[in-house]
Amino acid sequence: MLDQITIQEFSQTLSQPLIMPLEPGYDEARSVWNGMVDKRPAMIAKCTNVDDIKKCVNFAQSHNLLVSIKGGGHNVAGKAVCHDGLMIHLSQMNAVIVDPVKRTVRVESGATIGELDKETQKFGLATPVGIVSKTGIAGLTLGGGNGYLARKHGLTIDNLLSVELVTANGDFISANETENPDLFWAIRGGGGNFGVVTSFEFKLHEIGPEIMAAQIFYPIEDAKKVFTFYRDFTSNAADELAGYALIVRIPPADPFPEAFQGKTAIALLVGYAGSLDAGKAALAPLENFGNPILRVIMPMPYLALQTSFDQSAPNGIRNYWKAHYMDDLTDEAIDVLVNHTRHFPGAFSAVGLEPFGGAITRVEENATAFPQRSASYILGIFSGWIEPENDEKNINWTRELYNKMTPFASGGAYSNYLDHDDSDKVSASFGSNYSRLQDVKSKYDPNNFFKLNQNIIPKPDL
Repeated sequence: MLDQITIQEFSQTLSQPLIMPLEPGYDEARSVWNGMVDKRPAMIAKCTNVDDIKKCVNFAQSHNLLVSIKGGGHNVAGKAVCHDGLMIHLSQMNAVIVDPVKRTVRVESGATIGELDKETQKFGLATPVGIVSKTGIAGLTLGGGNGYLARKHGLTIDNLLSVELVTANGDFISANETENPDLFWAIRGGGGNFGVVTSFEFKLHEIGPEIMAAQIFYPIEDAKKVFTFYRDFTSNAADELAGYALIVRIPPADPFPEAFQGKTAIALLVGYAGSLDAGKAALAPLENFGNPILRVIMPMPYLALQTSFDQSAPNGIRNYWKAHYMDDLTDEAIDVLVNHTRHFPGAFSAVGLEPFGGAITRVEENATAFPQRSASYILGIFSGWIEPENDEKNINWTRELYNKMTPFASGGAYSNYLDHDDSDKVSASFGSNYSRLQDVKSKYDPNNFFKLNQNIIPKPDL
């Protein structure tokens, strides 16, 4: 236990004083998106620059403190917060600097997807990111990063040009294809195992300000028919088309008919990362399929599409996730999925298929640390609820569906979707790249100082 004088002296070296337990702002600073996570750091450092981060790393090393790193705090496993350690809080390091001539963007690691999108769209540009705007850019990127643009332009990591980070020994270094290339390889999919990333540089693509999009909701009774249509519709789709099929609850608000509000439905959410005319033609099969509750097919501001899922994933609700990669969506798999989701606990739960394929698959599995390139879909089981007394029911329901869908899965795991009880799946998420990642971990963090992540264990000294 550190004495107060030592803590106070350290606090005075930072740009802002440490936030201690019982002080104003402590509970807000330690909170993360998943309301099930309730850990209490011994101290929280709201860093505003690289020097603050270096001081935090050196202090924690000197005093053998557990460290967690909070960017957006959106990781379901709650790795951003530690108990009885030092939280490095990066939310104030959220600058986004766009170079419209070079079509690149430099973004600090405390920024969210929404903050990045807002700045790049001022120039009609974007880089592939996720579909919930409150997600932190750091965690998303370090684990891979999938979204509406990925089939056309690759995962978030495939658009990463360079990073700057503070290593476990307090050094501030850069990594790219020519400078520390081993680290740059590992950063792209290997998570927060190698340091505190302070900024990312991405390449940008012409997107928007409007893109063709579809948001269509069908009664849950039509789920089998919709999944079958979705499989056929997406099987030979152009790279520009990214389609999600999700079982969700209808929001209790307009424009949904009151009779369906709060009920379970199946939604097709589609974005087309190309011209509006080409998008209209590609989405034409959706115009007349089925008898939807609501059908919207029209040009939509890219920023609106990127924020349209936010209300379905509010901060502070209780969450538990499981996920599979899938190569195929067989009739039997559809039957199992539909039958299990007839009973759908959790007001904020969603279960469904995210698109893979396209440009994602054209990157070799050992070109970056992210190896899971060949799948057609990610099956995500995202259970979300409010009441603590329903924890066991929702967790058990999620595990049951995950187990029932395992025979149809292609193996591996997506590290960004691993929950707190998935430590046994970490090596599977890195697949054939795990041994090489251990080598990089051993070089840059041999004592596993950065361990609150989907942790890669350094190789033992021989």
